[in-house]
Formats: sequence, C-alpha cells, structure tokens
Amino acid sequence: MKKVILLLMFFAMLTALPIAKSNAQSQQDTVSATVPDDLQFTEVGSEKDKAANSQIKDSVSKDTVTAVKNATSVKSVEAKQSLWVTFGLGILAGIAAFFLPCIFPMVPLTVGFFTKRAESRAKGIRSAIIYGLSIIVIYVGLGVIITLIWGASALNEISTDGFFNIFIFLILIIFGISFLGAFEITLPSSFVNKLDAKSDSKGLSGIFFMAATLAVVSFSCTGPLIGTSLVAINTDLLTPVVVMFGFSLSLATIFTIFAIFPSLMTGLPKSGGWLNSIKVFLGFLELGLSLKFLSTADLAYHWGILDREVFLAIWIVLAILLGVYLLGKIKFSHDSDLAYVSVPRLFISIGAFVFAIYLIPGLFGAPLKAVSALVPPLSTQDFVIGQESATSAPAITHSKRKYSDFLHIPHNIDGFFDYEEALAYAREVKKPLFLDFTGHGCVNCREMEARVWSDPRVLKKLKEDYIVVSLYTDDKTELPEKEQFDSKILQTRVNTIGKKLKHLQAERFNTISQPYYVLLGTDEKELVSPPIGVEFDIEKYLQYLDKGLSEFAKKQKNE
Repeated sequence: MKKVILLLMFFAMLTALPIAKSNAQSQQDTVSATVPDDLQFTEVGSEKDKAANSQIKDSVSKDTVTAVKNATSVKSVEAKQSLWVTFGLGILAGIAAFFLPCIFPMVPLTVGFFTKRAESRAKGIRSAIIYGLSIIVIYVGLGVIITLIWGASALNEISTDGFFNIFIFLILIIFGISFLGAFEITLPSSFVNKLDAKSDSKGLSGIFFMAATLAVVSFSCTGPLIGTSLVAINTDLLTPVVVMFGFSLSLATIFTIFAIFPSLMTGLPKSGGWLNSIKVFLGFLELGLSLKFLSTADLAYHWGILDREVFLAIWIVLAILLGVYLLGKIKFSHDSDLAYVSVPRLFISIGAFVFAIYLIPGLFGAPLKAVSALVPPLSTQDFVIGQESATSAPAITHSKRKYSDFLHIPHNIDGFFDYEEALAYAREVKKPLFLDFTGHGCVNCREMEARVWSDPRVLKKLKEDYIVVSLYTDDKTELPEKEQFDSKILQTRVNTIGKKLKHLQAERFNTISQPYYVLLGTDEKELVSPPIGVEFDIEKYLQYLDKGLSEFAKKQKNE
C-alpha cells in the first residue's frame, strides 16, 4: 500500500509539471518588470511619427503616473503568486528526486551514518537537522551562482530568444536520453572521492561534506530534474534560488525525518526495478517537454519544421511508448525483469494511452484545449477537417495586410499586425483598438486564446466591435534597413519586428509583459486603465471589453 501511495505522489508531480509550467510562465509573462526599448507606433523618423508624438505627448505624461502606480501594484501581487508557483514546483521536483535510483538507496546509508555518530539521541537529532540545513545551503548556493552568472536581464530572455530555446531543447533531449538509460551524467570521480573522504571527519564539517557527497553522487538523477525544473518556467532573477530552495527543502526534510526516526524506514518499499521505471517515466516526460522549446524557436523564426500535426504526432508516439513500457512490453538496458504489472503501473499506463487517444483528433484540427498552451497554434497545421467552415480565414474584401503572410490571429479574427496600419483603419471605421501584445513563445497567450477568446460573447466583441491588433514581441523577422534604429530603452539595435513591437510596448505602457491587452481610442489614449494581462475569468474579461466600448461611445458622443 505504501508503494502505491508513493507512486501516486510521483505521478501527481508529473501531472502538475505542465500545469506549473503554464501558471508560472503566465505569471512571468504578465509581470515582467524589465522595460524594453522597441516601443514604436510608426516608422521611426517619419513625419507621421513626429506628428503623432507631438499630439499625445502631454496626455501620456499626465496619465503615466496613475497607470504606472496601478500596474506596479498588480505586478507585485502577481510576482508573489509566480514565486509561490515556482517554489511549489521545486518542492514537487524534490519529492520526485527522492524516489530516483540515485537517491532512494542512500537512505539506509544516511541513517546508518547518523546512528553510528550519535552519542545521544539529542545529538543525533541536532546532527540530522544540520545535515538537512547543509543540503539546503548547498542547493540554494547553486541557485545563487546561477543567478550571478546569468543575471536578471539574461534570464528574462529565456522564453523569447530563439537560439536559447534551441539550446534548452538539446539539453532536455540529453537529459531525457540519459534517464532512458543510454548514459549517465556524472561528475569527476576524483571530486566525489575527495568529498566522501572529508565526510568522515568529526564535527560540523563532516556533516556538511556528507550532504555535499549526497548532492554530488546523486547528480546523475538530480541534475536533469533540477535543469528541467529551471527551464519549465520562464526565468527571472529569483527563479533559480526559489527552485533550489523548494527542491532542497523537500529533499532535506525527508532525509532529516528518516535520520531522526529510523524506525520509519521499515515502511519504505525495497529498492528495485520500480526505481528505474520512475527514471524512465521522467525520461519520456523530458523528451515531450523539449518539443515546446523547439516549437518556440520554430515559430519565432518561421522555419516551419515543427508544425502542429508533427508536434502532436511525436507526443502521441511518446505517450504510446510510455504506456507500452509500463506494461512491461519494452525493456531498457538498466531495467530488471517485470514479473507482473502492479496496479499503479496499470493505471498510469492507462493514463498514457488515454492521453495519446485524446491527442489523435488534434491531427485533424480538434482544438485540444487541455494542451493548447503547449502545442503550436492551429494556424501551423496543414490539414484540418471542415477547414472551409471552421478554421479558414473570413472572406477577404480588403488589400493584404502587413505581415499577414506569416503572422496569424486565432478564431478567424480579421485583424492587423502593424500598429499604424490598424490605427488608420480604426479611424476610418470609427472603432476602438484592441492591442494584443503577444508572443510565439507565450504559453498563457495561447491559453487565453483557447479558453477566453473562444467564448462566443468575447469572440463576437473582438470580431465586430474592436479592431484587433496582434503584436508579436518575440518575432525574429528582420526589419528593412530604413526601419531599424537604436533603442535607448532596450539598449540594443531594433532590427526585428519583435523588438520594434517590444519597444512600442515598453515606451508607451512601461512593460514588456505578455499577454497584455490594451483598449485604445482613435486618439491613441487608453479607454480603460490600467490594461490587463492574464484573466481567465470570462465575465471579468467581458466587463473589461464592455467598459472600453462604453468609454469609446462617450468620446464619440462628445466629439
């Protein structure tokens, strides 16, 4: 029974990983505090740009203080939520790490270490607590080092930089293959031996080096797991520290409890082939997760190598292989013979098969809302059943719009991708603007589109009452030479569409978060302040849109 409970806890962690990723990334996407430098409404240097700037300069300066104060308040609350999600992910990763074959068999050794050293029960408890604190110090120290090396600004670019996403994709592939048993990621044996020798010394130093030895010896298991936890969410300044603290806290707590109460060990299942099964499970999970990062780069650079159906086909195959493995029909080199299929393995394999079956309709255009935040958008799919009636673009009665040949808006919304072009059209038809600051790698942007925009009431307002402008701030398409400029805010050369739109968002709205929804009148002033980011409550989202329409109607009436 205890084995069943332990495996169910592990399965819950695996289930929560993509959810934690989605939530954490959504919070990061909506609370980013770094201000970019590519906020551009018009072509830089044009007469139209100068005229527009002169008209809105005063209004922007008057409204900025209030808007920034409100936005700061929202950001601080969301930032706390983001860190709690990050902390929770670290705790779950630590619990999962405990049941890996590199760590679980070390429990008896650790308990024996403290039992032999303890001159009294009180000293034994103190040593166990110091051991747990040493584990926390070691892993948190690693998190601090990561932060100092990369820095806040560099870490903030993880979700938008295409080539960095490819790097993460390759790293996760290596981690996944490692967990499948092809090889082990280990540290130099000389380093391990030195730490192990120092752990025999008396006093606090011996306890600390015992903890360090645990961290080093278990690196082949914990390294990939920690690495996956760090990249499973968008990273900011505190993320490595918080992840490491959560990871080490759960791991240290478990070891400390067993060191203080050795009798609890009798309730643990014996080491065996089930430990390797957990490791293989993680390997499949990491292989599947890696595709998200390759997809982000693929979308940002428009390579077209990982369309939606290819992405889903790989996930389906991985899910089926996982189910078959859990039933004992596939055996890797480090697996032991499976005499029978336990109940937990059976139910987890059923879950894998159900997931694969759920994905299959997506190959033919099903929305798959449960995973819509992770898979490529439907616009990348080549074949969709009923395409003419369900997913095709509306009848085009106007000239081709800028960037529409490689950028798309979901749900057949006939919108724009260039601010100036949209503004001119909005003035012509006398409708308010709906600015959608989004990104190819923005998980919560996709989830908002799938869960909120798909609501018939929301979709009707976006299609009929607003001029929708989707502004992809991470697009890597190069700008013509005459449109490129140096951004003081971003402190970089604005040479891509994404940087131009990011500059526009930062300069005008003092943020680079995505998703970020702004309602503007044709006078380029905000209809509702502050703008909103992630809001899965459809009723609140409708209230935001209705308020914008009401304010726009008042302005039109007074003109």
